[in-house]
Amino acid sequence: MMVHPLEEDNGPFDDDKDLRAVRQVRGVARGFLAGAAPQGEDAVDAVLLVVSELFTNAVRHAGGATGLRLTAGTGTVSVTVHDASTLPSLPLPLDATRPGGLGWHLVKELSADVRVEVHAMGKTVTAVVRCPTGVMNRAAEESS
Repeated sequence: MMVHPLEEDNGPFDDDKDLRAVRQVRGVARGFLAGAAPQGEDAVDAVLLVVSELFTNAVRHAGGATGLRLTAGTGTVSVTVHDASTLPSLPLPLDATRPGGLGWHLVKELSADVRVEVHAMGKTVTAVVRCPTGVMNRAAEESS
């Protein structure tokens, strides 16, 4: 198990700073995946996309991410993002005339299970992605 604490950010969305943070989080996830070694490009891509979407949603819609946890299980990787908002995560209606709004739908589609727990300090969103374990893969190659 790996836990990566993040600085809380409740300010307005800052594209440069927040995009750097998303890239940093993806780098942490790649390093984790290199050790967890899920087999197959699709599994790695699915986990990285779920990490990116949950983290970005926390930054854009919940005042900032306050924590990230990646956990390898038997044939799964759980992605947990903590934020300071007690508002539940809600999908935006799909609308081809406006950009965005796909993140929550993608997370739900790529995950075997998604849970949202609201508590006094905010909420915790956990997505469980199926990932066959096996030999070293593209994530390991990219992280070296």
